[in-house]
Amino acid sequence: MNVHARITTDVLSRLRVAAGPGGVVEGPDTEPYCISWRDNWHGATPLVLRPDTTARVAEIVRICAETGTPIVPQGGNTGLTGGSQPHATGNEVILSTSRLKRVREVDPLNDTITVEAGVTLLEVQEHAAHAGRLFPLSLAAEGTCQIGGNLATNAGGVQVLRYGNARALTLGLEVVTADGAIWDGLRGLRKDNAGYDMKQLFIGSEGTLGIITAATLKLLPLPTDSAVALVAVPSPTVAVELLARLRGALGELLSAFELMHENNFAFAQETMGHVDPLPGAGWRVLLQADGPQGREAMTDRLEEALGAALEDGHITDAVVARSEAQSAQLWRIREDQAEVQQRMGAGIKHDVSVPVSRIDAFIAEADAALAERYPGIRPMSFGHLGDGNVHYNPIRPADWTDADFKAETEVVNRIVHDIVIAMNGSITAEHGVGRLRRAEMLRARSPIELAMMRAVKRALDPQDILNPGKVLPD
Repeated sequence: MNVHARITTDVLSRLRVAAGPGGVVEGPDTEPYCISWRDNWHGATPLVLRPDTTARVAEIVRICAETGTPIVPQGGNTGLTGGSQPHATGNEVILSTSRLKRVREVDPLNDTITVEAGVTLLEVQEHAAHAGRLFPLSLAAEGTCQIGGNLATNAGGVQVLRYGNARALTLGLEVVTADGAIWDGLRGLRKDNAGYDMKQLFIGSEGTLGIITAATLKLLPLPTDSAVALVAVPSPTVAVELLARLRGALGELLSAFELMHENNFAFAQETMGHVDPLPGAGWRVLLQADGPQGREAMTDRLEEALGAALEDGHITDAVVARSEAQSAQLWRIREDQAEVQQRMGAGIKHDVSVPVSRIDAFIAEADAALAERYPGIRPMSFGHLGDGNVHYNPIRPADWTDADFKAETEVVNRIVHDIVIAMNGSITAEHGVGRLRRAEMLRARSPIELAMMRAVKRALDPQDILNPGKVLPD
């Protein structure tokens, strides 16, 4: 990270004017923008700039480029890796996209929606539904997270199995570059081979290459209804076999397939009062099928597929939701996992991916290695089985303090990540690198890959003013 000088009062005055009326937060009111909601990422800033147009964003960036002032782009501030908080130096300004709220166009015939970066994910879903379409990206934080941040981190979520991650759902972008220029790449095209696909550089770059101000997103047919079930499986390996079986039986109707350890349910019952629908089962899969038929027909079709799987031993028990309320109750257990972890005590969190066929081996090897070093450690594994993404978040032994276990973070990370890397996996599947995984990139990516990334960064942000000290290691 480059060392930047403290921002002068003259520059701050210019930035206040550029942000426009109502576009500045300063003093003690900046505090919520400087703190992450989880894991205590905390920094300082003299100004939070909240422009309400792309033109104002561009003017702010031009001033910052001229004066060498670093910028921390921020959306809903729901990130999990310290990527959207400033450092403690107080020499960075935060540029919040929260007032970029316009829905610019909904085109049902082209199955696209064009929205500005500050529109929340839930609002995108609602606008799509109003037009009779589906925007399938779905996260627990969807009422708060903003689409610009979703794209900057290439968000995944629970329906990647069927619809892909944010990258797969994006057709075009509008981006303010590091010199304050505006690139209008809002093309609603499925096929475009005219040179490099520039939008893919900015998706997943965590605000280090440019600031996403708007996006044209792909819409899909709106399912008539859904069927939801929770099933018990003997092991993650059998869960993978069940996934293949249900894909054969249900095809593209299968939209979510979430693997969860028994501790996820026991801890949810202990801390939040959730009722465990399948007590005693070591592993469970929460799955959903969406289709053009009504709930009853969809549920019957799912039950038929699960019945055959039960006879063959792929599942040992099942609970099939019979109402929207029952479906929501099952999903709530999954969606509350972040809060459950917080209440259970310190956990060391990992957002990793391995080939789907290696998930069981990864979990077994990591559990054994950590249990040997930390007797009494409590496994807490869950994730999006269909795309190989495991949230591997062991909780401290009951007789340890939070502080003592957090002090072991580097050791635990090394154990877990060494196993992931040996399996040709990734140390971050959907949460991004931010600051949390930055140093680990030296082990997770080859020297030539890091050199290529640094070359892109130098080309697009030669002054290193966009989110400095994030993603790329020193």
